[in-house]
Amino acid sequence: MEKSDPLLTVQDIHTYYGDSYVLQGISLKVWQGQILALLGRNGMGKTTLIRSISGLTPPRRGMILFKEHPISGLPPYEIGQLGMSLVPQGRRIFPSLTVRENLLVPTSALTGRKAKGNNSAKSWGLETVLQEFPRLAERAHQFAGSLSGGEQQMLAIGRALMANPDLILMDEPSEGLSPVLVKQIEEIMRSIREQGHSILLVEQNFGLAMAVADDVYVITSGRIVYHGSPGELAGQAEILDRHLGI
Repeated sequence: MEKSDPLLTVQDIHTYYGDSYVLQGISLKVWQGQILALLGRNGMGKTTLIRSISGLTPPRRGMILFKEHPISGLPPYEIGQLGMSLVPQGRRIFPSLTVRENLLVPTSALTGRKAKGNNSAKSWGLETVLQEFPRLAERAHQFAGSLSGGEQQMLAIGRALMANPDLILMDEPSEGLSPVLVKQIEEIMRSIREQGHSILLVEQNFGLAMAVADDVYVITSGRIVYHGSPGELAGQAEILDRHLGI
């Protein structure tokens, strides 16, 4: 892949849940070292897009390229092995495993992707993740189910980093967190970008998305209705009111 090529290309995808037509021709691009934010009201298709990209709900039509490889129809584990990680909505940590055991899951023999460097400045392993998240280091031997919501979100992000991904899909990382913790998540995302990773961010928190994003898409009823920079979106009163309720 040349540096000028997008890391991720989503081209005219159409995704269904049974007979329900959810994504109706979505196209977008994510570049290396970029945070792209996808905004929209509840039920507009944001999480379905994440599921389509990660292979959990494959599109029926259209194309998804990751590092110029077609990934539509590949099982999620193969997509993960190519260098993509998911921080799912609701965290989805393993509550009966310790913090340390949760972090080691992406480097197990089953994943086929060991902790090794990519093009980023930092190669992530257990030691470096625990340095990045001191709260997790303090609780490394605690069961993950005993952590607070904010700590569980840090664990979900740390677990994604352990695979040394080129692209991290983040689905509502600020959900249910206090303003102080939301600010901490913002700082973590900035740090991840500085280290060379890309992030596709689905987020209801408009302020957080606008603070970290390089590029913004707005989705309504399974279609992209706006694409621009955060600064440009801030001046679009009709888009903010009609599609985001702001």
